[in-house]
Amino acid sequence: MSRRRRLRSRMLALVLVGSLAGLTAVGGPAIADTLSDKRAAAKKQEQENAAKREQLAASLEGLSAELGQALLDLQAMEQRMPQAQAELAEAQESLDRSQREATLVAARLQDALDQEVSIGSTIEQDTARATRIRESIGQMAREAYKGGGTATSMDIVLGAKSTEEFIEQYGLVSTALRTQTNTLDELRELQAQNANSQARLEAVRGRVQELKAEADEKVVEADAARAQAQERKDEIQQLISQQAAKKAQIEDQKAAAEAEAAAADAEAAKIAAELAAIAAQQRAAEAAAAAAAGKPQAPAGPVGGSLFANPTSINPMYVTSNYGMRLHPTLGYVRLHAGIDLRTYCGTPIYAGRAGSVQWAQYRNGFGNQVMVDHGLVNGSSLMSSYNHMTSFSVRSGQRVEQGTLLGYSGNTGTSAACHLHFEVYVNGGTQDPGPLLGR
Repeated sequence: MSRRRRLRSRMLALVLVGSLAGLTAVGGPAIADTLSDKRAAAKKQEQENAAKREQLAASLEGLSAELGQALLDLQAMEQRMPQAQAELAEAQESLDRSQREATLVAARLQDALDQEVSIGSTIEQDTARATRIRESIGQMAREAYKGGGTATSMDIVLGAKSTEEFIEQYGLVSTALRTQTNTLDELRELQAQNANSQARLEAVRGRVQELKAEADEKVVEADAARAQAQERKDEIQQLISQQAAKKAQIEDQKAAAEAEAAAADAEAAKIAAELAAIAAQQRAAEAAAAAAAGKPQAPAGPVGGSLFANPTSINPMYVTSNYGMRLHPTLGYVRLHAGIDLRTYCGTPIYAGRAGSVQWAQYRNGFGNQVMVDHGLVNGSSLMSSYNHMTSFSVRSGQRVEQGTLLGYSGNTGTSAACHLHFEVYVNGGTQDPGPLLGR
């Protein structure tokens, strides 16, 4: 098959290709018209997605790492879906545009090819006509040579034997002369037309080559757009399948998650009981000291004010989840989030928020690696703080620490979905919102 026929076949296939409109219904945010708007919208969406991931990770405390990761994966898929659908719509639009442009280029190319054929045919016809005229002129020249040359008007006057003969001969000569003149004029006109046709033919041939190159480019563009659209379609179908699999996995693990949550709640209750016992001992010791001094023991008062410094290396301190009741995203019940979650990154330093002594530095079920710092009595009330999910310790039980002392490094131990610091404050063995005590 010739190059021209191959190109025309590809262009025809491009024009007749089926629409991808039935791939998947598109949705999500509108695509901005300008590149700067698109970048701004993409950055904003990325920031919103990051905030949602952080919020979800904070809400997953009390779940196993496997289930927490499954939930994070599911959220990532759900966040990716609108973007993939928007990219599919953009690829479809690009394919449609390429097809429209390819149709126009194909029409222009066909018109140029038709002109090339038409001009070529005209040149062939004019050349054949010029050849015949030259042959006719040559024949007339040969006949004139054989007859002794062309008769002049004087020859006709002197040679005529009668008026009638003169008129007849003069008419024949005049007709022959006019015929020769017309023939030469036609030859010159054909030569000029041929020169003009040749110039037009060269111009058309150049345009044909340009259009062929442009047509090849349009084919490449359309192929790329079609491939991009197919990739997005495949990705969307894969996301749908993966979402279904993740949801099934999460559903299967709900029973285990409920058991883990119950175990974490039991551990929290155990810790509270231990701290309440320590608080009672502290109050008893204070009462004994007051009695020995002959003074009454001061009543236990509220604990308030900015008592703690930022325990993280992130400055300013950034809260990802506050203290209070919240709905569990998987189990569907409302439970107390007994601390405040602060943004940290894996392996970043964790510092003591206030001076005190380390009550323990050990692994606690659900809390992971935990450092509990005893700050003694404040306004007659026992005050303690805990630093949870740490990856490693830098202190030991019984050690005295000052505000800013390195306790260890942030991690994701226990039932945590991402590296962060879960910071809790205990007053007389019960948790209290750490936010106001951190100056929040």
